[in-house]
Amino acid sequence: MSFRIAASPHHHSQAKTAVIMRTVALACIPGIAAQCYFFGVGVLVQIALAVVTAWLCEAAVLKLRGKPIQAKLSDHSALVTGVLLAVAIPAYAPWWVIVIGTAFAIIIVKQLYGGLGNNLFNPAMAAYVMLLISFPTQMTSWLPPLTLQTTPVSVSDAACTIFTGYSCSGNSLTQLRSDVDGRTMATALDTLRTAVAAKQTVSEAQTSPVFDGLGGTGWSWVNLGFLLGGLFLLQQRVIQWRIPVAVLGSMTLVALVFAMVDSDRFASPLFHWLSGGTMLAAFFIATDPVSASTTPKGRLIYGAMIGLLVVLIRNVGGYPDGWAFAVMLANLSVPLIDAYTKPRVYGQSAKRG
Repeated sequence: MSFRIAASPHHHSQAKTAVIMRTVALACIPGIAAQCYFFGVGVLVQIALAVVTAWLCEAAVLKLRGKPIQAKLSDHSALVTGVLLAVAIPAYAPWWVIVIGTAFAIIIVKQLYGGLGNNLFNPAMAAYVMLLISFPTQMTSWLPPLTLQTTPVSVSDAACTIFTGYSCSGNSLTQLRSDVDGRTMATALDTLRTAVAAKQTVSEAQTSPVFDGLGGTGWSWVNLGFLLGGLFLLQQRVIQWRIPVAVLGSMTLVALVFAMVDSDRFASPLFHWLSGGTMLAAFFIATDPVSASTTPKGRLIYGAMIGLLVVLIRNVGGYPDGWAFAVMLANLSVPLIDAYTKPRVYGQSAKRG
């Protein structure tokens, strides 16, 4: 079975949109499963909070706007926004972080612009940027993979930590993030950035336990999970190949140039592929049919722009992972990209009078 979605502002059937969104949500399962395996079940609690918040906010705004609630909710676009935001934030972030972020995504970024098909930015990424700027500590408090945790986190501990800030046994999030020597552990991207800033080489930084894997312990498998889901979306024709191929190709080229200039400071392209949110962003976020470019050439330019910006932000910017900023900057460029890559109508002169 294959699906096609018309680009904004063209209208498409509610039923077909619902099938597409449901397929996107299902394609997230391999990546979510990997996150649960390596980082605990907190991600499932975050997804539940995000989806419920998305549905409630969407219903409230639709009621205020006098729009049919059931018909709009059944397109599952709010569900997908909630899921994508939930898997992008730390699994044990406080409950109010995901609630605020999801409410912002639905009310401000989506509904304030007129609902599905009218939003300028990808709602999940706009909300992520807002949360990262507003609550940087909570948004960077990732627990180490389960294999490196000194204090195992159970299902009940996950709920307690998210809703109270402490596990059921009384450990704070900071304590849960610490290794046997009392050092607070970070993600591979954070660790690499800190190590390079401290004048260590990339190879020296990668001796840390968090680098057990090409993209970091656990993160390589999470990215492979979302890659599997992305390939499923391509096979089902829910998304087209141009954007993810352009994103990953651009990342590879730019990262290779950096590594060739100074391999002691900059990581290899394969590390960039398998660390952070690369595959999630390339296949599930950058391909958003509403906020992405709509022309064939435009999609290639749009994807290449995102890949370029991500590597620049990771290597010389102020944040360890730059997906949300890169996607939003590319979203802003879409009208210009589409204007200059619009296919010429058959029989029309290439010159404009």
